[in-house]
Amino acid sequence: MQPDYLQLLKQYWGYDAFRGIQEEIIRSIGEDRDTLGLMPTGGGKSVTFQLPALAREGLCLVITPLIALMKDQVENLRRRGIKALAIHSGMDRQEIIRVLENCIFGGYKFLYLSPERLDTELFRVKLPKMHVSLITVDESHCISQWGYDFRPAYLKIAAIRDLLPGVPVLALTATATPEVAKDIQARLKFRGENLFRMSFERKNLAYIVRATENKTGQLLHILDRIPGSAIVYVRNRRRTKEVTELLTGEGITATFYHAGLDDAVKEARQRDWQSGRIRVMVATNAFGMGIDKPDVRVVVHIDLPDAVEAYFQEAGRAGRDGLKAYAVLLYAGSDKATLHKRIPDNFPEKAFIRTVYEHLQYYYEMAMGDGQDCVREFNLEDFCRKFKHPPLPVDSALKILTQAGYIEYTGEQENASRLLFTLQRDELYKLHDVEPDTDRLIQVILRSYTGLFTDYAFINEDSLALRAGLTRREVYDKLTALSRLRVVHYIPQKKIPYIIYTRARVEAGSIRIPTDIYEARKKRYRRRIDAMLEYATCGTVCRSRLLLHYFGERDTHDCGQCDVCLSRRGAGASPALSEGELALQIKRQLEAAPLTPADLTCRLTVSKDFLLEALHHLLEAGELATENGLLRLSK
Repeated sequence: MQPDYLQLLKQYWGYDAFRGIQEEIIRSIGEDRDTLGLMPTGGGKSVTFQLPALAREGLCLVITPLIALMKDQVENLRRRGIKALAIHSGMDRQEIIRVLENCIFGGYKFLYLSPERLDTELFRVKLPKMHVSLITVDESHCISQWGYDFRPAYLKIAAIRDLLPGVPVLALTATATPEVAKDIQARLKFRGENLFRMSFERKNLAYIVRATENKTGQLLHILDRIPGSAIVYVRNRRRTKEVTELLTGEGITATFYHAGLDDAVKEARQRDWQSGRIRVMVATNAFGMGIDKPDVRVVVHIDLPDAVEAYFQEAGRAGRDGLKAYAVLLYAGSDKATLHKRIPDNFPEKAFIRTVYEHLQYYYEMAMGDGQDCVREFNLEDFCRKFKHPPLPVDSALKILTQAGYIEYTGEQENASRLLFTLQRDELYKLHDVEPDTDRLIQVILRSYTGLFTDYAFINEDSLALRAGLTRREVYDKLTALSRLRVVHYIPQKKIPYIIYTRARVEAGSIRIPTDIYEARKKRYRRRIDAMLEYATCGTVCRSRLLLHYFGERDTHDCGQCDVCLSRRGAGASPALSEGELALQIKRQLEAAPLTPADLTCRLTVSKDFLLEALHHLLEAGELATENGLLRLSK
């Protein structure tokens, strides 16, 4: 007999009924069946594992790459009186041991951790002592090498299943094609295929594509026309800062976010945006996953992602409160070439991959036959400078060598900060002119860590800040100042990629890269780019219908609110396009060659009436001329 799930839903969440496919997933888990749930962003994924975990004896492991989500959900669960913990980067070994011991003896219901943590010796020693009742794999599309965001660390999850026989797995994702959904179940060793799919249709979200060569001008126009909170996605870190400066120069409150920022800076900017103090977050794709802000009114993509899955997930962060919202993609003629350039960046020639492997051996002075199980810090910038390689293809080559089994390239791993006292304990008491806050910090450090006068200790600035009544930044500044005074030697936390040799060095010429790792994945990557370009350039099919078809939904209908549907209905311009901007776009289209009005309608995806009105004004002003039914720019 299954528990009263509705009663638990009411008790902990205050809801009287489930949404969508939540109840079917929960009952499936209640029957100990491995389950895959495909639910769009904002579909209520967390309830599908939190509720059945509460109904069972024991601990639920939640595997997710999203630190923001971990912290958010642990905090929310604790507010409901539910015991939850997380292991994330920045924690020292003692803190991790304390968390794992609490999971064994402390009656905790949830442990959140990243897939990389599963492979640590410490975790594997402690895991058999835990009473695990459910394994939840969030962002489960990351386990599929056919998916758009494959992460090798996810492959380690299957090994955990062998240590926990009989424990059901719930895999969740907001983006998976039918092929990827099948692959997720196979790689997680499902005991039988079991898929629940919720429609990805977002009835309150209007998808708009704007063809424009003046993307920043279009962005300003959109933000002027659509009030409220916004996210603007760009391709690289440099652009985040440039666009933010443009917006602030126009009086729009904005900040930027990318993976290279310090964690404390990221958190502060995220808080400012979520609280409404900042209206616009300009970001790379590092921002958004696990961020729950329901009142985002518009998401604008200045640059095209290289996968429909990525676009759908990022665009889906608008309108999670159910109110009208917009997802706007800005498309320029040069975007096609830019996207196709990413193919050789992501899949460099095999000869180049072998050269990178060979140069790696020179870099580490690794002899033939040596290297197995060696771990080396890796500086991509230094390596590329030394061997005169471009960084993007090198990064891709190392990932392909990882999948082929020659090395393990970890990407950036956060190393905890380290501290060593360079003065002896009795000399500390002779220090003069030390500020009270600094003195208090020193005392907190001495009480918190041992062996500081003989060896480096791993420290946690957040923990020290809490105990000393300071901010994290103040702790950092004071430790840096003490370092300059030679009181301590302080090595701040930094992100370091590693190369781990999974086998001994071989001749570069003998490197074999299997077809399924290179040719098959390259072909799928090209298909994803083509699908993204089709979405951006097709002016005849409803945008929502195009997206839903991509994810395997066939029983679909026109949304009635995207730019294509509005054009067909003659409903005029969407809030994202002004008459002046349309006139500018018409002239840019005609710069290349004369076109018919029908050609322009297809290319600009605006209503026929709106286009004809703009053409009439341009002809009257003498800016356009007609010849044999074709429109051209006046000479």
